[in-house]
Amino acid sequence: MKTKSINLFAFALAALFSSWSNYTNAQNSKSYDSYENIEFKMPKIQEPTIPNNTVNLKDFGAVNGGSVLNTKAFADAIDAVSKKGGGKIIIPPGIWLTGPIILKSNIELHAETGALIKFSSDKNLYPLIQTSFEGLNTWRCISPIYGKNLENVAFTGNGVWDGSGDAWRQVKKNKLTESQWKELVASGGVLNEKKDTWYPSENFKKAAVGADQNVRLDLKTKEDFEPIHDFLRPVLVSIQNSKKVLFDGPVFQNSPAWNIHPLMIEDLIVRNITVRNPWYSQNGDGIDIESCKNVLIENSSFDVGDDAICIKSGKDKDGRERGIPCENIIVKNNIVYHGHGGVTVGSEMSGGVKNLHVSNCTFMGTDVGLRFKSTRGRGGIVENIFISDIYMTDIPSQAISFDLYYGGKSIAETLAEGGTKINTKVVPVNEETPQFKNISIKNITIKGAQQAVFLQGLPEMNLQNIELSNLIISAEKGISIIDATGIKITNAKLDIQSPSIFEIYNGKNIVLKDVEFNSTSSKAVTIDGSASEKIELISTKKTDYTTKTTISESVSKGAVKL
Repeated sequence: MKTKSINLFAFALAALFSSWSNYTNAQNSKSYDSYENIEFKMPKIQEPTIPNNTVNLKDFGAVNGGSVLNTKAFADAIDAVSKKGGGKIIIPPGIWLTGPIILKSNIELHAETGALIKFSSDKNLYPLIQTSFEGLNTWRCISPIYGKNLENVAFTGNGVWDGSGDAWRQVKKNKLTESQWKELVASGGVLNEKKDTWYPSENFKKAAVGADQNVRLDLKTKEDFEPIHDFLRPVLVSIQNSKKVLFDGPVFQNSPAWNIHPLMIEDLIVRNITVRNPWYSQNGDGIDIESCKNVLIENSSFDVGDDAICIKSGKDKDGRERGIPCENIIVKNNIVYHGHGGVTVGSEMSGGVKNLHVSNCTFMGTDVGLRFKSTRGRGGIVENIFISDIYMTDIPSQAISFDLYYGGKSIAETLAEGGTKINTKVVPVNEETPQFKNISIKNITIKGAQQAVFLQGLPEMNLQNIELSNLIISAEKGISIIDATGIKITNAKLDIQSPSIFEIYNGKNIVLKDVEFNSTSSKAVTIDGSASEKIELISTKKTDYTTKTTISESVSKGAVKL
């Protein structure tokens, strides 16, 4: 019976990848310009230049089978081509067990179809280094794939890079089936007192106490961090402060933490890749583009345990001192099957994010579709964001979310704990105040969501100038607008189960134009808050009823009857 189940699973998996392969080939066969219809001045991204010098990993003593460590073979191959000015290293079909791979400039790692590069789960092979994680300067285990201060680096082919993340991660009981949980507990490790969280070791469990999103702020030196080595799980691919980096073709999966983390890269191309992490993997992000300039992400697939395509620029004081924004980014023709967010900006955006184009992406069952998040203390400005032609299905929380009270949890977890409530406290504006402004979101189709749109700024720094247009939405709840100025929603067709369609609190200069919805309630639009003013409803249509009204400030509190 077990064999039959495995065979059925294998068949389903093969069918899924066959389907995705056909999709990718279809996308590749299209003749389209990646730089077409970009709303800002975007330079053409330079691809890596790799010398015509090719070697095979087996020529350096690599042993297939997954039981012999090939760390030296990888290092020797990289050194050999590097001494000749660079070149391509072919990784042939087989299972190649290895420790960390340290990259050098002018290197292409070409994993052929059938090649599986499996990183060892022996944590002693991953020494501590100074790095950045979760936007903070800290110490961390070196990444399985690591490079710094490089130029001309490429990952090509259709092979698989596997980070052996299961050996590194904690797991929450509510994210597994009963049989999966029993199997995990029986494998070793330790449980917390509530017996609802599994840790790989007692060392990991103790180190997690007091951590700020997996970073221990109380520790400073390498010596301080060494006793919690087991807790310091790395990202799978870390490339820092480099130029001309290419990912084209491979599968990257099962990372200890984030999957791919380009940090301070100029000229980055990510295309035709598959990124996978178990859906229960804590901090199992897909790709985190941090403080990068001139970036293209296209024709790729993500199925991960946290945010899928993430745009970041450092966190709080460390991010502000770095002062390098993420800018000139194109995200086109991607699919996200699972994740906390399809495309996410923040919450580590202290260096700013500007000039971001996202189009023709599909999100299926992601916790959130388009996710913008930050909180007091971050600082940074997010502006000039252009999003269009996005298709979402079965979103279990908010399809479009702006949350400036982000607390380090998924929206599903936040909602379950009664979060995202209105906060009226006003604090002084300073360098720690985040700003989100000048954002266009259009041509959006949402088929099934817990809430259509949630826009929440800060009382002291409202969301500013956000325009949503050409919306077709089916959801349980409608649109919340809180502490926001200059919100414009035009040409929207809303099929909302809740009788309340729009909830506006402390909104200014809000325009709802050519909006059609199906509520039968006299409180379809509810306006509250002392700062609410200049709310306009223009050609806003309820089922079988049309009105054309401008609501003056004197009557803009309470329910607006249509």
